[in-house]
Amino acid sequence: MERTVSEVARLAGVSVRTLRHYDSIGLLPPGRVAANGYRYYGRPELLRLQRILLLRELGVPLPAIARILDEQDDEVVALQEHREQLLHERRRLDDMLGAIDRTISGLSGDETVTDEEFFAGLSQARSRLRDDLAERFGEAAAEGFEKAVRETGGWTREDYERLGDEGRRLLLRMAAARDRGVRPDSAEALELAEQHYEGVLELWPATPASYYALGDLILENADQRSIIASVDDELPEWLAAAVKAYAVQRLGYAQNNKKTVRRGV
Repeated sequence: MERTVSEVARLAGVSVRTLRHYDSIGLLPPGRVAANGYRYYGRPELLRLQRILLLRELGVPLPAIARILDEQDDEVVALQEHREQLLHERRRLDDMLGAIDRTISGLSGDETVTDEEFFAGLSQARSRLRDDLAERFGEAAAEGFEKAVRETGGWTREDYERLGDEGRRLLLRMAAARDRGVRPDSAEALELAEQHYEGVLELWPATPASYYALGDLILENADQRSIIASVDDELPEWLAAAVKAYAVQRLGYAQNNKKTVRRGV
């Protein structure tokens, strides 16, 4: 059975423009093109599209997808390999979620979490954050973070729980402000963001540029977003906007100078 480009787009949950782009780069040509220019897709094209979308979900770029598909002729073998990749990714995400949950529980005073589990979760979260900082802001930012970690090397679990309690109370005040309709760029929100900025400086020597960019990290770093969302599901977006507003209005960061983020850290 042949399907039109519109039918395939609706079936696969992609846009017609995407299918036309795949055709233009040779990734997914239609089964045939009628005299009137209409594209028609058969079962082989639908199976190829399924594999393309699976690989896209895994973050594989289009040129690499083309090479993979061209090298694999056996549909069953290819799908089995994709399944293994997905299982590996699921296990990785499960491990990450477990570490986040242990850290959140420990910082929230859950006494059922042993000291070994608490510090293991903290170490894993730090490692991921360090890698994220390095990727976003360069090695200088990561080294600054590592220096701050070394300076807290003598902290006990109680010290971290105290810091966690302080941070949670601040997040609760922010959530209450958001719930009242306080705009993230308002004076009240900026006062709360100032407390957040001061807390960040205790652990990481953020510059105005990197603090502004921290707004994106709050949304995109799984650990950071989960901790904030545990207080209020809608708070990460609000806090991210408040962080950026504070960097601009109180720290003097110029939004039209974003290229300085990496150099300025």
